Amino acid sequence: MAPSLSRRNFLVGSVLFAGGAALAACTSDPLNKNAGAAGGAKVTLNQWYHAYGESGTQQAVQRYAQEFTKANPDIAIKVSWIAGDYETKLNSAMLTADAPDLFEIGDFRYQNVKNGLLAPLDDLVDPVKGDFSKAALDTATVEGKIYGVKTIDDVMMLYYRKSVLQAAGVQPPQTFTELLAATKRLTNGNQKGLYVGTDGVGEAATLLLWSSGGDFFDSTGKKVAFASPEGIAAIAGLKELHATGGLLQGYPTDWSDPGAFADNATAMQWGGLWSLPDIKKAVGDDFGVVPWPKFGDAGRQVARVGGWYQLVNAKSKNIDAAKKFVNWLWIQQADLQKDWSVKYGFHIPARKEVAAQTTEFSSGPAKDAVRISQQNGLSYAGLWNKASSTLFLQAATKIANGQADPAAELGDAQQKAQAEVDKQLA
Repeated sequence: MAPSLSRRNFLVGSVLFAGGAALAACTSDPLNKNAGAAGGAKVTLNQWYHAYGESGTQQAVQRYAQEFTKANPDIAIKVSWIAGDYETKLNSAMLTADAPDLFEIGDFRYQNVKNGLLAPLDDLVDPVKGDFSKAALDTATVEGKIYGVKTIDDVMMLYYRKSVLQAAGVQPPQTFTELLAATKRLTNGNQKGLYVGTDGVGEAATLLLWSSGGDFFDSTGKKVAFASPEGIAAIAGLKELHATGGLLQGYPTDWSDPGAFADNATAMQWGGLWSLPDIKKAVGDDFGVVPWPKFGDAGRQVARVGGWYQLVNAKSKNIDAAKKFVNWLWIQQADLQKDWSVKYGFHIPARKEVAAQTTEFSSGPAKDAVRISQQNGLSYAGLWNKASSTLFLQAATKIANGQADPAAELGDAQQKAQAEVDKQLA
């Protein structure tokens, strides 16, 4: 469930469940129509998952499918476990007759809605709409319709070492000015003040944009707007961060891995919730978490929330059955949602009600993480694709390294990103 592809090393396999029993052994071909007979079931659904790296996840989704079929004997589930470049394989499969009936995706894509590949799921979400964060809903909403049910929230936030900050007389930063001062003051000997990624940029450009009150798009959701005056001023802050001399760079593992923080190479690190158990093992209770500090008087504290959605293929011959399964598992089964979130990794159940019932998030930094996710969390829009993101990051990196004028560089990147967005809208 963490973003590292190197952890997704499971073999591709499919298991069919009907009448509560496994009817087919694993197969190396997830598109094999003959992977197993459907027994007494009238409908067989093909469900795709990417190959999670956490031990026990594959067995868990197979068990969920089995429990669903026990309750709904007419519907069998074939679970397909997809290793490698999941999104590319999914995009290719969706254009064929062997496309899955339902599937998960981490980065929601507007293009899939435009191409008529996703079934709207408003009837499932509307009864519990208030139980999902605004970020979770906004990302999967296109033209007023909801196309995905969020299953887990992976919040990213700022970790800090309590003892190091206390010894230096530094409070956890709440503003960018305080972050600059803390980064410089906490740098001592072999320990740097802040780690945002091996390149010294990571997600910091996005966080600075959001924390200024800006965003990638204007209120229409279709016009790229990161080169606004507040956006330019905030992203220029990357150069200020580098000028402190307190940014850790070139560490062997990137920000998504807790190694730099656990090894005392940095006093503060941007990282994901998935790292919290490992950090606790390494430093005990000597850490806390806060959102990214706000930039400027009109700014806001922010965090990025990723995670995964369940979606239904609009071209499936069994849309109603697929939606029934999504509703059963991700709306009705609170215990299974908790099981999926914390028994094999560490993730927040997407529904607030279920998260509140999950004892692993009842105290300490884990409890703070839930609050940060729900109160400060933002997510990328479906129109913000890899091409646009690359243009933005390239511009931000030049600005961070003092190689470009922020206004000119971001203005050019915004124009090129708009062209990428227009391709999707055309």
